[in-house]
Amino acid sequence: MSDTEDFAEATSDPNIVRLYRTDGDGTLVFREAWVDAGEAGGDETWFVVNHGPVGRQSTSEESAVGSVGEAYRLLAAFREQALADGYAELARDEQFAVVAQFALKSARVTDRDRYLEEKAREALTAHLAWRGSGIVEKTEFTDGPHGTGRLNIHILAPDAARAVANVKVCIREEKLDFTKLTIATAPANDLGALRTKHSPNGSTAFHL
Repeated sequence: MSDTEDFAEATSDPNIVRLYRTDGDGTLVFREAWVDAGEAGGDETWFVVNHGPVGRQSTSEESAVGSVGEAYRLLAAFREQALADGYAELARDEQFAVVAQFALKSARVTDRDRYLEEKAREALTAHLAWRGSGIVEKTEFTDGPHGTGRLNIHILAPDAARAVANVKVCIREEKLDFTKLTIATAPANDLGALRTKHSPNGSTAFHL
C-alpha cells in the first residue's frame, strides 16, 4: 500500500526567493521574500520579507505595493542585494531529506490517519517556514510490519539537526501523536542513507 500526496510546487514557487548564508560565528541564516497578490479578485498586492537564523522564529516585514509588476521588480532587487551580501540559493544536493514518520495501527488508512496527515502537514509547513528550516515536499502512507502502517512526511531542509529539533517541538506542541513519531535524515538525493535521529523507543532502524 502506498498513498502519496506530492507538494513539489512548494520548492519551485516563482513567487518566492529564498537564500542562505553562514555567518562568521557559524550560524546558518536565511533571507526570503515573496509576492502576495491576495485572494482571487482582490486588489491589494504585498511584498513580504522574512529573515533570521535557521531554526528560530524569524522576523517579517510586509509592504503594500501599487501593482504586481512593482512587487516582482522588488523581488528581483531583493535577490540581487542578498547575493551581493553573500547569500546563496541552495541546490537540492546541498540540503537534507528529513522524514517525520508516524507509526499507524493498521495498513488500512482510516479517517483518523488522514486527519493526522492533514494536521501534521499543515502544522509542519507553517512551523518550518517561519524558521527557514524546511519545506514539506510530500506525504505518503506505506505498509509497516505485521499489518501496521506508516505515515511519512518528507521535508527538504538546509540544516538537518535544526529541522529535527523543530519537527519535535512542532509535533509535541500540536499534540499530534508525538509518542508515535520517528525522525530520520539523509542527504537530500540519497534516501537510502536515511538514519534515525529520534525514535520513541531508542531504535535506530528506519524503513520508509
